[in-house]
Amino acid sequence: MESKLNLNFELVEKARQSASRIAEDTQSFIDVHTTVTVERAVCRLLLIDGVNEFDVPLPNVVVDHLFDKGILNGGAAYYIGNAIAETGMTPQQIAEAVDKGEIDLSTVPPHSIEEIRAAIMPVAEATVERIRGNVAKRNEYLNEFGDKKGPYLYIIVATGNIYEDIIQAKAGAKQGADIIAVIRTTGQSLLDYVPYGATTEGFGGTYATQENFRLMRAALDEVGEEQHRYIRLCNYCSGLCMPEIAAMGALERLDVMLNDALYGILFRDINMQRTIVDQFFSRVINSFAGVIINTGEDNYLTTADAVEEAHTVLASQFLNEQFAIKAGLPAEQQGLGHAFEIDPEVENGFLYELAQAQMAREIFPKAPLKYMPPTKFMTGNIFRGHVQDALFNMVTILTGQKLHLLGMMTEAIHTPFMSDRALSIENAQYIFSTMHDLGAELSYKKGGIMETRANFVLKKATDLLGEIEHMGLFATLEKGVFADIKRPRDGGKGLAGVVTKAEFYFNPFVELMFNEDVAKGGEKA
Repeated sequence: MESKLNLNFELVEKARQSASRIAEDTQSFIDVHTTVTVERAVCRLLLIDGVNEFDVPLPNVVVDHLFDKGILNGGAAYYIGNAIAETGMTPQQIAEAVDKGEIDLSTVPPHSIEEIRAAIMPVAEATVERIRGNVAKRNEYLNEFGDKKGPYLYIIVATGNIYEDIIQAKAGAKQGADIIAVIRTTGQSLLDYVPYGATTEGFGGTYATQENFRLMRAALDEVGEEQHRYIRLCNYCSGLCMPEIAAMGALERLDVMLNDALYGILFRDINMQRTIVDQFFSRVINSFAGVIINTGEDNYLTTADAVEEAHTVLASQFLNEQFAIKAGLPAEQQGLGHAFEIDPEVENGFLYELAQAQMAREIFPKAPLKYMPPTKFMTGNIFRGHVQDALFNMVTILTGQKLHLLGMMTEAIHTPFMSDRALSIENAQYIFSTMHDLGAELSYKKGGIMETRANFVLKKATDLLGEIEHMGLFATLEKGVFADIKRPRDGGKGLAGVVTKAEFYFNPFVELMFNEDVAKGGEKA
């Protein structure tokens, strides 16, 4: 891609190399640790499901049992595989027996690692084949209906009731939305378990459960077949259950997942050691399942100034790119985030917004960039808000953003009505059509405001990544570099769930799903 901004690509390469070394350093920590939710995700992928009489999910029952016995460091697959080799029972039957106190996994006679792997791998391979079938089904729809060439119009539903969400989602799809994101209920990211079944009571959103995923997927397939379009489903693979939700999404054919450890550390005070380990396995799963991840850099600008701290967004994008590569997730599935959040009172603010969006597109040319609408400076004046959203829509079409989360003129007033969404979709469709090829017609003034701004942000981001490389990621987060928020390495939620792996530990799903070609810098196989 020719740089319209005359970007200094020597600096881009320097920044990328710093980010790669930071990710490599952090990966050395990830590789020797597991967590309670990684092991619960393994249980879910072994198709352990359901809850006990106290509504405790059976994956939690099994992992809590292993943790309490002091043997979680061996991994759920090892001990469940050992129990299969001894008893011939299925993982589900073993989980139910553990719940009833009929099996103590720490006292089952030990089998050889060869016998254990022979017992567990066919179960894991069957799940992997099911997920591969989901990928094939998505591709079948896309081959039949075609895929949208321009930006995906991305809307949210957030009623708290999955059945009401379905009504709103189907209406939004019929109005023209391409991605439906079901917002999670407030606080679910801090639950160290995944609720079970269809839910009808949530606050500010709807619980992320596997049954809710299944119901919404079926509804969107129904409306998609009517519309002859594939409607993508998005949810939140973040918080204390990051890899479990990735597993559920893979099993139920979700297409897009919010997935960013840095977001959880900064905005949910989740322990950095816990969530950075969780993120790796969640991204391995998402990569294999063909899920586009969304990263959360846009949130930095809700607490920090969008002009002064723009370089932290770019630095975080470089880091998220490298952590994704380490997990085998290709560029085509990296929905790196940014946002239209400069104060409208800033002179030439639109030029800065345009410069930064063009910069992101040029630096990450294959990534389906996620572009977020103005929220921080929406006032409740719906007429001004509609204009702000129109300017945001213009930047998207001029710079080739891909996941375009629609702005709502009623932002800062209430959760959008279906009519609000319809007007937002109409606004975006008009601008995307009337300005369809304008970006290709424009060039930017050499030495002008936009070129100067983009290269200034790039230089600051490169310098920051150099500092992070020197300090290490964990020390950087303690210092409060991102979003002006400081987090202690040993603080936050979930640290107790981090365990150092035993020598005999193995995770069959990393073995089966991990894309080494991407992780080594090659193309996706």
